[in-house]
Amino acid sequence: GLFLLNSCLKDTADYWPDEVAGKMYITVLKPTLQSLSLEPTTDTVNFEYMLNIATDQLPTKDVTVTVALDSSAVLAYNARTGKEYKVYPDSSIQVMTPTVTIAAGTRTAIIKGRVWGAKVLDPCDNYMTAITIKSVSDPAVMIPSNMKSYIMALPINNPYAGKYHTVGYRIRPGNPTEPIDALQFFNTVDCKTVQKNGFGNYSSYDIVIEVTPETMIVGDVTCFKVKATPVDANGATVGAMFTSWKGDPATPPAPPANPNEINYYNPKTKTFVLNCYYYSTAGDRIMYEHNTRE
Repeated sequence: GLFLLNSCLKDTADYWPDEVAGKMYITVLKPTLQSLSLEPTTDTVNFEYMLNIATDQLPTKDVTVTVALDSSAVLAYNARTGKEYKVYPDSSIQVMTPTVTIAAGTRTAIIKGRVWGAKVLDPCDNYMTAITIKSVSDPAVMIPSNMKSYIMALPINNPYAGKYHTVGYRIRPGNPTEPIDALQFFNTVDCKTVQKNGFGNYSSYDIVIEVTPETMIVGDVTCFKVKATPVDANGATVGAMFTSWKGDPATPPAPPANPNEINYYNPKTKTFVLNCYYYSTAGDRIMYEHNTRE
């Protein structure tokens, strides 16, 4: 078998003499697992990859190659690796060049595709697609079973990650309120959790924010409750959330109309409202923030 071949064959006959000398194989240039991250939007994302004829002598005539989506290759990958990838819906992915021609005297061709529809899929699911070489016009060109499929994971990015405008403050009991008005990045932890640096204006601590399926009505909007946990640089918990609003009513943002309307995500305005504290022997520090997606 052709198990060692994973890049374009050099033009010297001694590169893999036992494998390809006097032979021709049509292969996916990178048959190992590839990955393309998708935003949870309706946008279409284009991708491409290369086919390669592995040989010590370039073909003397044109070679036409046909490829197609292949869900069985995803299932085979799962069986081989113990993973549990779901097949990305065929209705939301297209091979734009299902047939390509590799011209005589050359060895490569580009396969182009596009994928869409990530918005309606669960970002906590792991998706994958595969495109497999199905046929080749020249019977002298062989298809190696272990290098015929382009296997691509299609993770869906956390919908809460991104840049936010933070307006809020930190209170140290006995000291003036310390406001913050800044842009901050919320980074992906997992499919439903983000982490941001800063507890108000205090940058030594982070806040880990998990969006839960539990809901609450704020105004006329159904919002999602969050679990907001202050942590130190090592990830150790250093505080918790308030269950009823606590803060400085004289400093923006304004207190909630209902003191229980804290620690939630508003999907309409894309805003996290956080009211937390971290422990201190000098008195627990208080943080109240509105974080709105840019």
